[in-house]
Formats: sequence, structure tokens, C-alpha cells
Amino acid sequence: MIIESLLDTDLYKFSMMQVVLHQYPAAQVEYRFKCRTPGIDLVPYIDEIRGELKTLCQLRFTPDELDYLRTWRFIKSDFVDFLGLFQLNEKYVDIAPAAAGNGEIEIRIRGPWLHTILFEVPLLAIVNEVYFRNTSAGLDLGEGRRRLQAKIALLRDTPDYGGCKIADYGTRRRYSRRWQEEVVTALRDGLGAQLAGTSNVWLARKLDLTPLGTLAHEYLQAHQALGPRLRDSQVAALEAWAKEYRGDLGIALSDVYGLDAFLRDFDMYFCKLFDGTRHDSGDPFAWGDKVLAHYCANRVDPRGKVLVFSDGLDIPKVMQLYEHFRGRCLLAFGVGTNLTNDVGPVPLNIVIKMIRCNGQPVAKLSDSPGKNMCEDEKYVAYLRQVFDIPASQG
Repeated sequence: MIIESLLDTDLYKFSMMQVVLHQYPAAQVEYRFKCRTPGIDLVPYIDEIRGELKTLCQLRFTPDELDYLRTWRFIKSDFVDFLGLFQLNEKYVDIAPAAAGNGEIEIRIRGPWLHTILFEVPLLAIVNEVYFRNTSAGLDLGEGRRRLQAKIALLRDTPDYGGCKIADYGTRRRYSRRWQEEVVTALRDGLGAQLAGTSNVWLARKLDLTPLGTLAHEYLQAHQALGPRLRDSQVAALEAWAKEYRGDLGIALSDVYGLDAFLRDFDMYFCKLFDGTRHDSGDPFAWGDKVLAHYCANRVDPRGKVLVFSDGLDIPKVMQLYEHFRGRCLLAFGVGTNLTNDVGPVPLNIVIKMIRCNGQPVAKLSDSPGKNMCEDEKYVAYLRQVFDIPASQG
């Protein structure tokens, strides 16, 4: 049994789910799985993945888990009451070999957003763990432990980096649940205050850490079908978030349409309202310099704003970014796969992305080519036109 608790997911799934309950309870969505790592044959493991999915759908939130959620200042009591009745339903998930017969598998999740939003992270964790326990059974984790301790020592023992803090963002691509727990425990014990927390709610509760996260791409993508006209969808998403959280959880994601389109919408009002922004694609140094200049242009002191970096980080990259930006703003770093799946075998690059909402296509066009996932090229072309996005982007 890979997933033993519905808390074994990322915090932003709960924060987004609360907005869905309160503002979009009737929304219907579709997600699709993609393995970006070439040459991976997942077909032999379909039955095992289905078995883990069935077990996942038998889980319920326990009374003590609900009590834990009630301690969060931004969670409303009616949302916790809803979670007390909640259960995932496997009827919303289809898993089958890809029609191309190339070893890829199709995973599609279709149904009410409110009842499907919690599938993504545990399903990705299931696919990862099923794959690695079949392809690297009996692996000696000693190499992983050596690598982990070297990362801890580098961050902890390098002079003048005591203020550089990292967080674990590695649930969806972890080698295994037990390995992620060992990693985060070692980070807590080895880094002390330099570990800001973890995105994984189950581990945050178990290890007495701060759960971290705000919103993901799917939230802004869905507003392409939920908001007013398409051009105003990004603004509508940010305003809906502010309406729900009234200044809490104030980190805006900047790359659903690319940074330039984001900054056109992120005006002085949002600069002052939100605590900061998160980077998840493109050159992080150029991104950060541009965001800080945007704050200054809008008469906002960037030293009081947070830049969150979360795109494919390792510890040396974290330290380079810290050196470049420290003193100019507040900083946060979320490190994922390099912490939770650096044990020897090559990690899988797998994602589950929303592709439709309320029957219409949705997409993101980030600052990194290849991250877009949409089945309707005409819609992508229309999106580029509406947001003035160059063809080379995404």
C-alpha cells in the first residue's frame, strides 16, 4: 500500500480545493498523464497501478487528521466538514496502454473538479513507486544517503549561507514514500532552521514541520473556462484567490502565459496585495531580475516581497540564486526530485495536467519549451493571440 493517508499530498491541493468548494463547485474538468522521459515502458505495471488506485479510493480522512487541518488559520470549518465526508472515486480515472503501443500509458481523470483535484499527486507518487520497485528492487540506498548528506553539508557548512533555506517539494516524483520520509527527516535533523518545511501535508504533520504551498497551474488554467473573457482570466483567478484568502497564501504563480503576460496583469494592486511570486519555468536569474524591476516600477519595495524558486532545483543552483538575489528581496526555494529521487536510477519526468474545464480546452504556455500540454492546437494558437505570446514560447 503506497498511499496510506489522504494527507499524503501537497498543501496547494487543499488550498485550491477550498476555493473550488466555495466558488466553483459545479466545474467539470479533465486531466491527462504524460511521461516525458523517453523509452519508459509502463504498460507491464498497469494492473499494479490500478490496484494501488483502488486502495487509494478506500481511504477517508480520520478524525485526528481533520483536527489537524482545523488548526490551519486559512482553512474554513465548512471545508473541513466537507473533507470529513470526502472519498476519492476510481470511476473518474481510466488507465490503459497508449494506442500507439509504444510502452506509454494513458491515464485520464474526468469528473467534477471538487472530486478529482486530489488525484494528481498520489497517482504520480504511485506510478513512480510502482515503476521503481519493479525496476530497481533490492537497490542499496546507501548511495542515496551519501548524496543526501553531501547536499546537507554543502548548504549547512558553507560560510555566509546560514540564511539560505530550502523546502521539500518532492512528493510527486519521489523514489518511494519511505524514502521521502527518510529524506525529510534527515533534512530536518541536519539543517535545523535552514529547512523551511515541506509541501507534503502528511510529512509536515508527522515530523512537526511547516506545510508549504499556495496554488498550481491548474487553478489559473481552469479560469480560462470559468472567468469572464479569456484575456481577463488571469486577473479573475488572482482576484478569486484574494477573495478566498484575504491576503493569506499570497504567492502568485507567474508562468501560465509566460512572465511578460503575467506582468502585464500583475499591476500595482496585485504587487501590493500579494506577498510574492513563484518561478517555475525559464531562466530563474533573468526572471527574478525582471520581477524585482517590475516591483520597483510599481513603487513597491522588493525587499519586502518573496521570490519563490521551484523549477528543477538542486542545492548548488539554490546557492547560486541565493547569492544573486540576497539582500534584494525575501527568498524561498522548493527542491523536489533532486532530494526525493536521487538514489541512482534516472528519475521519471512524469506529470498530470488539466487539459479541459467545463468542456473547453485549457492550456499553459510557460517560459520553458515543452512544458505545454494541450490536445487542441487551434486553442493554443488562439491563446497565443489573446495574450500576445510569441510562437517560440512554450
